[in-house]
Amino acid sequence: MSATPRLEFVDEPSPSDIEAVVGILGEAAEAQRPGGNYRDYGFLLKDEAGTIRGGLTGYVLYDWMFIQFVSVAADLRGQGLGRMLMQEAENWARRQGLGGMWLDTFAFQAPEFYRDLGFVAFGTIEDHPAGSRRIFFQKRLS
Repeated sequence: MSATPRLEFVDEPSPSDIEAVVGILGEAAEAQRPGGNYRDYGFLLKDEAGTIRGGLTGYVLYDWMFIQFVSVAADLRGQGLGRMLMQEAENWARRQGLGGMWLDTFAFQAPEFYRDLGFVAFGTIEDHPAGSRRIFFQKRLS
């Protein structure tokens, strides 16, 4: 029998720390519900020098795309690049045969942007952060 593990707080876990925890979680999920097929993806906006000026990243799990981060450099905003990123992500998700996309954002960020793209709110956390709210959106593709 193995010894009881000790609990250790890590203020800024390393990528390998996070990967270890996610790996254990993935093994348990796969044992209960095979076919999760977790994978990261990204769409990057790069300038001529190859510098990343924005992008959209996240992961796919159980045939749904989670959009974790969307950003466009301040000097490039207002040119439709965010919409282009979202449309390219949706096109890719459809080609992959995914059932839907989901994301979360804050009320002070861009909820109307996502609604205009056909996303529907399915939940909120009030006062996160204080005086605002976090909104969860989904868009079914099939």
